[in-house]
Amino acid sequence: MKRFLRSIDAALFPGRLAIVREFFLAFLAFNALTRITLAAFNGDPSFFLPWRLLPAMAIGAVFDLGAAAFVAAPLAALLAWWPERYPGALKAVLAAMFLLLSGVMVFVGASELVFWNEFASRFNFIAVDYLVYTNEVIGNIRESYNMPLLLSIIGVAAALLWWAIFRRVAPRVATPQGPWGMRARAVLLWLLAPFLVFAGLDARYKEFSADALLNELAGDGYFDFFHAFRANELDYERFYRTLPLERARRVLARELDRPPPSAASPEPPFERDIAGSGPEKRLNVVLISVEALSADFMAAFGNGQGLTPRLDALAREGLLFTRLYATGTRTVRGLEALTLSYPPTPGYSIVKRPDNGGLFNLGEVFKAKGYEPLYLYGGYAYFDNMGAFFSANGYTVVDRTSIGSEDISFENIWGVADEDLFKMATAQLDKRWAEHKPFFAHIMTVSNHRPFAYPAGRIDIPTGTREGAVKYTDFAIGQFIDRARAKPWFGRTLFAIVADHTHKGRGHSELPPENYHIPLIVYSPGHVRLGRVDTLASQIDVGPTLLGMLDFSYRSRFFGHDILREGANHQRALFANYQTVGYYRDGLVVELKPRRRYRIVDAATGEAASGDARSADLLDEAISYYQLASRAYKTGQLKVIAHAADH
Repeated sequence: MKRFLRSIDAALFPGRLAIVREFFLAFLAFNALTRITLAAFNGDPSFFLPWRLLPAMAIGAVFDLGAAAFVAAPLAALLAWWPERYPGALKAVLAAMFLLLSGVMVFVGASELVFWNEFASRFNFIAVDYLVYTNEVIGNIRESYNMPLLLSIIGVAAALLWWAIFRRVAPRVATPQGPWGMRARAVLLWLLAPFLVFAGLDARYKEFSADALLNELAGDGYFDFFHAFRANELDYERFYRTLPLERARRVLARELDRPPPSAASPEPPFERDIAGSGPEKRLNVVLISVEALSADFMAAFGNGQGLTPRLDALAREGLLFTRLYATGTRTVRGLEALTLSYPPTPGYSIVKRPDNGGLFNLGEVFKAKGYEPLYLYGGYAYFDNMGAFFSANGYTVVDRTSIGSEDISFENIWGVADEDLFKMATAQLDKRWAEHKPFFAHIMTVSNHRPFAYPAGRIDIPTGTREGAVKYTDFAIGQFIDRARAKPWFGRTLFAIVADHTHKGRGHSELPPENYHIPLIVYSPGHVRLGRVDTLASQIDVGPTLLGMLDFSYRSRFFGHDILREGANHQRALFANYQTVGYYRDGLVVELKPRRRYRIVDAATGEAASGDARSADLLDEAISYYQLASRAYKTGQLKVIAHAADH
């Protein structure tokens, strides 16, 4: 065995190419240390049980070797063909090269720690997005962390790593080269290695356990970033499990209370006539989507910290939906669900996809009824393509650029403080009321976002914590409602307050429902009954429910239900985490993954569920939602229907 290993070593690392071996050892050791640090940072002692940690470390080492191969190829070529008569120059080149590599390794390791702290994940779609919005991301990091200290630590760590590597590399510069043919064969192997890695490494290798966080630990930041970059848009029908098209149409039609499709009714099963149960209520509507408002921040859901006194009061004075689930973990997913009533299909949200204008959406229904749809945002709406998306879908977009400096009490990289946003919103609604225009205003908050900063003196929690940011946003919403009560339009307005997503990242299962649980409060004294609705529902149901509360009749292309009318008979939620899309019903979660894989797990335990007939039905329902939603976007079936409200 030793003779075999020596022969492999001689074939791959002849002469000076032994320096490549030193690079691999350093890269593997540093990434193993990063992996252990992430495990410790996670705070779960069970990660260090040998039968859990060792497989994660071993699988991670395979990904680390694959990532290192892309650096090893040019390094091997340089070492093999550098003239022997210039060892001093080679040593200088290697010193600079390894200093750069050490800096990159430490910087990526630190970035992974920051990313893990925020999202409980290796690099994914969000990290790819951050390459596009560098101004906001760099600004957020500068405002959230002590950058001089952080950069100093990175610099010192990089210098120490460089010293540890180069002290082993430098003596090998003078190693005899050996026969040219042996060097050429070794270099050829190293030049082929990246192609073999590209063809052979698969993200599925790290899915060795039922614990999603442990699987994330087995990943590699370099590989996962590249994988997310390549897979940021996935064609559902190409990569995911499907049903025969007619069967999928029948299943979805049943879910949407439609008659079975036939040759005589070629329209898609999600296209249907919605009839109000009485005269239309021509109320203004203000929909507030709150950044990262998890349900468990509210006393109504058991929180005892007193973070949301104003929201809890509104929940008591209005209608509280207790079992609503967000579709994703990012703002654009929440906006997609609330605006389009569309399932979270794999890849980017539609808000960020091409050809996303002219779609059937909540604002379009209001517009057809004579309302002006508004999107009001305290930041710059170019971020995440929000401005372009809402403008292309009939909304009037008003953002940070419309707020004068004299009207700003506080701002950071994400935008103005929520109280300044609501003051701007109040002025915009006053203007529409004075012009006798009914309005539908979608307001998106920003303050509950790292660095969790807000004006001093508003609440009793200092800035810098998420709990403080939640309480500040609660204060700003309460202030807005108080101001609205003094307006002539208050008595003719329905307010809906919902989260865009929760503050939670991954859990121990791939799609834990508790990580998607959000509140919905509908408040309109004299128009909305007081109480609680305990129906299991999805964020895609919010729009149809608000329209139902107004008794609007329209022809719909929404995938969501009116929770108050249809929801009790179709209790389900849809949510996604990057490439895995899910369907939650009857205590089970169906997980649909690329390569046509799926898993059905118990929502409470995360353990695999038995494959009974009910599980098979849920699998069909899940596939039908995602398959037909994906097809609808590709084929243009989501486009605006002419005369949508003429019923």
